[in-house]
Amino acid sequence: MSRCIYSLAALVLGACSMQHNAPPSQVRTSSAMPAGMPMDDHMAHMSAADIAAPRILVDGVERSKQNAQGMAGLPASAITAEARLKASPRHSEWVKIAWEAGSTDSLMAFVVYPTTKTKAPVVVVVHEIFGLSTWVRGVADQVAAEGFIAVAPDMLSRVRGGPSTVELASDTATKLIRGIGSAERNKAVTASANYAMMLPSARQKYGIIGYCWGGQTVFMHAINNGVKGFAGGVAFYGMPYTKGGSPATATTAAVPATIDADSLAKIKMPVMLLSGSKDARIGASMPALDSLMKHLGKNYSGTNYEGATHGFLRAQDDPKATRDVTEEAANVAATKDGWPKTVAFLKKNLGVK
Repeated sequence: MSRCIYSLAALVLGACSMQHNAPPSQVRTSSAMPAGMPMDDHMAHMSAADIAAPRILVDGVERSKQNAQGMAGLPASAITAEARLKASPRHSEWVKIAWEAGSTDSLMAFVVYPTTKTKAPVVVVVHEIFGLSTWVRGVADQVAAEGFIAVAPDMLSRVRGGPSTVELASDTATKLIRGIGSAERNKAVTASANYAMMLPSARQKYGIIGYCWGGQTVFMHAINNGVKGFAGGVAFYGMPYTKGGSPATATTAAVPATIDADSLAKIKMPVMLLSGSKDARIGASMPALDSLMKHLGKNYSGTNYEGATHGFLRAQDDPKATRDVTEEAANVAATKDGWPKTVAFLKKNLGVK
């Protein structure tokens, strides 16, 4: 089975939705992150089973890729993404982008252009812990279908040894992604946005959307405030920085980590969070996040879709080994509501009518 097809995110990503503090040895300070925040603790609490991407099975047999292209007007699911890309009428290309001015290292990115005669704003699409997969490229294609120039960077370009169009196996990607801190993630988003905004067909405004690890990256970029032209971001099942927390002792109870309000105070642009209620880790923090953002006077909205899983946009109604039609229906319902909300958010904040 192709390595670009993954199982439903409920099986593999539930534990990657909350970001806890790293040990002191992993803490760093940079202009791209709050002082004292962990360099990248996204996977510090994940088990081996969480990191692995199980195969999609139907009646005990690996399910092959289908010719179906998914639901029109929505991003393709994991299974249908390859067929959607092959049938896409939009122009796409692989490009190498300098990480920053004067850099000899290159960032590989997949760019998709809308079929429009007018200049279009830019949307940076940030992948999951599984790297720049066929599914993420399918999302970029749908972003372009909505009227934006979509650029999906391979955030693993440097740690994998250099830019490449070869899709990494999910287990390899999840191991390598440990080496990417928040400063590197923001640098990649900025480089991608700048590349696209300098295209003759682009308007000089950009937004960002991301999934799981990429959803956390959305918050990181919003906290960092990006570069001129940044207009906001949509995080799918990814949370901002947390701080504090302490283990129990013989006489005191454990204290859970809390969302870092100081970092949220730095956000200037609109942010939206979309998640599924079966991801209890993110769901547990969403009320506190909503309260903090309101208290800080931020332009923020959050939706926790009942019965949907972590990774619902990728999962949709792709079957697991044992079908769960109720869960599939919830994922599809979340997708049908969440994607139009995402497009409306981007059009409003990027000035597209």
